Amino acid sequence: MRYIDLFSGCGGLALGLHNAGWKGLFAVEKSKDAFLTLQHNLINKNSNFDWPDWLPKQNHDINNIIEEHEEKLKLLRGKISLVAGGPPCQGFSMAGRRKEKDERNQLIDSYIKFIDLVQPQILFFENVRGFTIGFKQGNKRGEAYSVYVVRELEKLGYDVKGKIVDFSEYGIPQKRQRFILVGTKKENAGQFFNLLAHNRADFFKSKNLEKDTTSLSDAISDLLQSNGTKESPDTKNFQAGIYAKATSSYQKLMRQNKPLTNEIANSHRFAKHKEKTVEKFQYILDYGRANKNISDEIKAKYNLKKRTVVPLCCNSPTPTLTTLPDDYIHYCEPRILTVREYARIQSFPDSYEFQGSYTTGGERRKIDVPRYTQIGNAIPPLFAEQAGIVLRGMV
Repeated sequence: MRYIDLFSGCGGLALGLHNAGWKGLFAVEKSKDAFLTLQHNLINKNSNFDWPDWLPKQNHDINNIIEEHEEKLKLLRGKISLVAGGPPCQGFSMAGRRKEKDERNQLIDSYIKFIDLVQPQILFFENVRGFTIGFKQGNKRGEAYSVYVVRELEKLGYDVKGKIVDFSEYGIPQKRQRFILVGTKKENAGQFFNLLAHNRADFFKSKNLEKDTTSLSDAISDLLQSNGTKESPDTKNFQAGIYAKATSSYQKLMRQNKPLTNEIANSHRFAKHKEKTVEKFQYILDYGRANKNISDEIKAKYNLKKRTVVPLCCNSPTPTLTTLPDDYIHYCEPRILTVREYARIQSFPDSYEFQGSYTTGGERRKIDVPRYTQIGNAIPPLFAEQAGIVLRGMV
């Protein structure tokens, strides 16, 4: 049950696969920041990978691995059950600028080349919904990248099935729709989605999750700033939040082996908002309780030039988290979400410790992958675990 994790990010998919009983060989991630988080949690703290001697234990570009270690990858044929992970989604995302000529889109061909070299029994691929929508070419849309990937993988001998999946249906407190593609050598790819849905109730029961749908308050109500604060252990001159008593089965699951009350949660540092910002957020919260959309009048009053500033609802899953925390306002406090609250919404357990800076700006945005971005780009581990259980039965 060995797998390779491509475009692994900070380790959300790897954590879920590990919890489902898989053993990693190695992970490929270009960002130094994201790889540090994966390495800290899944290599240094817990030995989840049988890392090969021929590959340095560090961040890597997939193209460099293909170029420098092609023969080593070929030697893995017949020894790897699963290659998991999908190329970066920013060029395809409907929430972003969506550029067909984004150079990251070319990583699709690198992915296909890697699959051809290793030839795993199964592949698991994840990307944004926009991956299934062709780019506009004049008055028409071109071929969707999803169609291209399916065609190329079928040429390599895989039975391939893809589908849009809403993660909120699998216990994630977030209405996050993603394109999931599964390929197998046994011509049973279509079974994956049927088994995924069929296993859901038993999985929730095994985790003592009491609800089919997890709301935002179910996820983070024990992390309110009003619970109290202490000095942030990893950032001077910032305050971090402490735990209140867990009030939902989801919070208890996320807090396994963590203290019950009065201790600082990892990466739960509060932003230092200006007084005017707090006033603006409070006004939006008060208005948002009675109205779904922010009026032009309020946008003008508070100079809200951004397309979306969303006051979150406590009683339902959140919209899809982006990598920009100032897109959202906490459901009952006039502030943005903390990194730990982001992680909770993505189903990272509180024992998972994030590395690197909290945020970045300016030109560094093109290079750095801070904690918020790491989490916003991740596959939720709780969904990945459910996928991993199904994939184990398909080998």
